[in-house]
Amino acid sequence: MVVIPAIDLKDGRCVRLRQGDMSEETVYSEDPPATALRWEGLGARLLHVVDLNGAVDGQPRNLTQIEAILKAVSIPIQVGGGIRTLEAVRMYFSRGVKRVVMGTAVLQDRVVLEQACKEFPGRILVGIDAKNGLVAVKGWKSLSNTTVRELVGTLKGLPLAGVIYTDIARDGMLEGPNLSSLKDIVDASPVPVIASGGVTRIEDIRAIKALGARIEGAIVGKALYDGKLDLHAAMEAAKGQGSG
Repeated sequence: MVVIPAIDLKDGRCVRLRQGDMSEETVYSEDPPATALRWEGLGARLLHVVDLNGAVDGQPRNLTQIEAILKAVSIPIQVGGGIRTLEAVRMYFSRGVKRVVMGTAVLQDRVVLEQACKEFPGRILVGIDAKNGLVAVKGWKSLSNTTVRELVGTLKGLPLAGVIYTDIARDGMLEGPNLSSLKDIVDASPVPVIASGGVTRIEDIRAIKALGARIEGAIVGKALYDGKLDLHAAMEAAKGQGSG
C-alpha cells in the first residue's frame, strides 16, 4: 500500500479545506512546486494533486502550478478537479501527468469516462466523494441521488486504474477515516481502492491496510501539513505485513 501526499491548489496556492468548503481554507504554501519537492524528498512515491478551482468551475484553473510541479519532481503525479471532457484528459496526459481523476463526469457524462478509459487504459481513476452514502459532484457543491454502492457497481468491465473514495464529513477534520464505509467500497469495487479523508494517525494507515489487498493506497493531507503524521513513519506502516 502506498501513502500519497495531497497537494490541493486554490488560487495558485497550496491549501487544505474543511469538508470541502472553499471558504474554510488554510494556506500552507505559496509555492506548490516547493511543497511537491518536499514530499518527494521525504520519500513519497506518488503525489495527488487537486485543482480545487477547477472542481468548482468544471475546467482546469491551476494548470500553471500543475505544470510547475511536473517540472519540479521526478515522481509520478495524479491530477483531479474539473476534468470533465476528453480534451482535458488528453491535455493533462500530454503535459506528463501519470493518471487523471474523473468525478462529476462519471455521473453526468458516462460516455466521456468510457472514451477516456478506452484511450488511456489503466490510467483513469474514478473519484467518488460521498456524503451520507450519496455521491457528491461539482466540487462537492451538489449531492446526487446515486449511492456510492450503485456507482461502484457500474464500473465493472472498465479498464480503470482504480477508485478514490473520500468521505466528505471526514475530510480535513483529523478525525480518522470512515472505516465501515471504506470497507463497503472495498468489498463492492471491481478495481483497486485508494482511501481519502480523515487519515490522521499511524493507526489509521494500519487500519486501512488491514481492509485487504484491494486497497492500493491512502491519500494524506492535513495531518501531514500540520505535523500530526510523519510521512516516513506512515510509509513504513503502509509496507507492514502482507500484501501492498
